[in-house]
Amino acid sequence: MNLGGIGVWSFHFVQDPLPAVRAAVERIEELGYTAVWYPETPVTREAVLEAALLLEWTRSLAVCSGIAGIWNRDAAAALNAARGLNDAFGGRFVLGLGVSHRPSVETRGHAYEKPLSAMRAYLDAMDGLAAHLEVERPPRLLAALAPRMLELAAERAAGAHTYFVSVEHTAVARERLGPQRTLAVELAVVRETEAARAREIARTHTVRYLALPNYRNNLLRLGFREDELDEGGSDSTVDRIVSWGHEDAILGRVREHLDAGADHVCIQPLGDTWVADVERLAPVLLQR
Repeated sequence: MNLGGIGVWSFHFVQDPLPAVRAAVERIEELGYTAVWYPETPVTREAVLEAALLLEWTRSLAVCSGIAGIWNRDAAAALNAARGLNDAFGGRFVLGLGVSHRPSVETRGHAYEKPLSAMRAYLDAMDGLAAHLEVERPPRLLAALAPRMLELAAERAAGAHTYFVSVEHTAVARERLGPQRTLAVELAVVRETEAARAREIARTHTVRYLALPNYRNNLLRLGFREDELDEGGSDSTVDRIVSWGHEDAILGRVREHLDAGADHVCIQPLGDTWVADVERLAPVLLQR
């Protein structure tokens, strides 16, 4: 799997009016980014629909679900959707699968139990159907943070997609995945050079994720303290998760993730000026 160096990750792809999304994704491709990533939640557009739209509006971008939840469609639907999209669009769709989070899963009426076992069973069902149909299974990545999910990604997928992580986690993930698997890392960014304002914007992002056990526990495993994770995170925590400042500072953090073992970094500009930020960052990030 070759995603290229730098992609763009955004909630805007699945929340904004479709004409605005089309204009944004066409501009992102024109600028030279190599992939776009989008989430799936109970209040966003459905992941397969979103992929079809983004693929139709672009010519060369990899379009990646980051992630499609395994409780949102059964394994047969996921397999056949990925097969159809890749047949129609020249193999540009990357199926990112994840166990999501308890609140989202329970909102859909499911029980969030034994997520690692649930993912393993889901992959078994996908692979069993592919074998029965005698078809090649499309490429997939697993949303993975904890060691055992990273190991499952190494065993059963093309690699892993990590989200809300520090550079230290990227090094851990590379070690767990081994050298042959793809590691695609999300990096939230803020183009603001004044520290207090940059961290204020960043905390609108970190406060949401530090309330979710999967992300909080992942940082605790890396050595963060509990008191560093409260109220949107300490300054140090915010600075390790979100890259802020001028273009060269953000480039520096991207390079740190690549040096730590990432194959691909997808930036997530925070705030309403995200398309302008993508444009301003392109000359620096894409000619690194």
